[in-house]
Amino acid sequence: MNQDYSRLPYRRCAGVMLFNDQKKVWIGRRIPKWGGDQPNHFWQMPQGGIDEGETPEEAAMRELAEETGTANGEIIAECTSWLTYDLPQSLLGSALKGRYRGQTQKWFAMRFLGSDEEFDVGPKDGHLAEFDAWRWAEISELTDLIVPFKRQVYEQLVKEFDRFARD
Repeated sequence: MNQDYSRLPYRRCAGVMLFNDQKKVWIGRRIPKWGGDQPNHFWQMPQGGIDEGETPEEAAMRELAEETGTANGEIIAECTSWLTYDLPQSLLGSALKGRYRGQTQKWFAMRFLGSDEEFDVGPKDGHLAEFDAWRWAEISELTDLIVPFKRQVYEQLVKEFDRFARD
């Protein structure tokens, strides 16, 4: 059976580019969960679905806390548009519970207001861990570290939020 995945909707998500006071960006090493033809590990910024009745800003703050262990961030900018990516053919029907063809994401730049000791990428409050490690990265590294099908989104984010890595 050959399903027409083009009829599936995009999942609405919020994402966070979290900057420390050295103008580096927080990234976590993804725990593989979808299989397919993807290599074992890629690094990405915190991001996740927007719940019913939740604003993108609220979702970004929630995802930051769930995935990194800290809510100690302040929104300093919002991406001017929603950024969308499609899942590769090998993941359609299985990734994102098989209900979506990809994601449309609203991204926020945040300033980290805490200390590195706050970060905890382990499972919490009934949520599985998304990452098995984390680190601060130069903004210029991000597009080389992300899974290839999200690379175009990260290229756009780097262009839009690069000023926070320089100011």
